[in-house]
Formats: sequence, C-alpha cells, structure tokens
Amino acid sequence: MLIRALVSLALLAGSGASQTFAASPAPASNVLEITLDQAKVERVPTGTATLIIGNPAVADVTMLKGGVGMVITAKGYGQTNLIALDNSGVILDERQVRVDPAHTVLVVQRGDARASYSCNPWCMPSAQLGDDAKVFSEIGGQVQMRNGWAQGAPK
Repeated sequence: MLIRALVSLALLAGSGASQTFAASPAPASNVLEITLDQAKVERVPTGTATLIIGNPAVADVTMLKGGVGMVITAKGYGQTNLIALDNSGVILDERQVRVDPAHTVLVVQRGDARASYSCNPWCMPSAQLGDDAKVFSEIGGQVQMRNGWAQGAPK
C-alpha cells in the first residue's frame, strides 16, 4: 500500500512538472520583434524552401534570392508565427513575430478622436492604426497625393 502511494505521488509530481514546462512562454530568442511599418532581414535555416506567415495582416515575409535570408515587413500590431519548411514539407524552424508601435509616436486623444504624430525630432501628423477615421483618411489622402506627384502623376 505504501509503495502504491509513493508511485502515485511520483506520477503526479512528474505530470505536474510537464504541465508547467508546456505552459512556459517561448524563450525571448524565439521572438522576432519588429516595429510597425519597418522591415527586418533575418537568416533562414539551411535548406528552407518555403516560408509561411500565420497572419498576413500582422506581417509579411519574402525569401531572398539564394534562400539564405528573408525580409519580414511589419504591417499591423499583434503577434503571429513564422514557419520555415524544406522541399519535403519538414518544419525546419518556427518562430513568433511580434509587431510593436514606434517609440517616436505621440498620440493625442481628444474625446473619442485620436490623432498620431511622428516625432523624430519634430512632430508631424502620421496616420497610425487606431487613429480616428477622419484623421486617418485625411492624412492618408495627403500621403497618396504627394506620392502621386513624386511619381509624376498628373495634378
């Protein structure tokens, strides 16, 4: 009877330890941190043939020629995963991608309306995710018009 109790305790202790390990957060080195609207170049494992991004609204990924690197572009706030596969579909690597806001953005809240300003070193209006729809569309329209002029589009 005493032996059964000891074996049961050992099994419970062992299963508890494995549950704690499984619930642990991913190591920090497994997370690629990228600032919104920025791109980052990273190496890929040797033999990578395919890259898969979990949520393309958060980030985009493009393999570089030669298959030695990739460019990850941050598109929206949040976290998603990135998987590298070889030609046979074997997983070579899986990492988390976290998109954070820029640290040089000043947010002004006026009631329900929010407006963002990029401050590096001077503050200028900047359309950011989460801004008031009117502010966002006005700034976005100005940016599109300016880009059109820069590309030689008719006025």
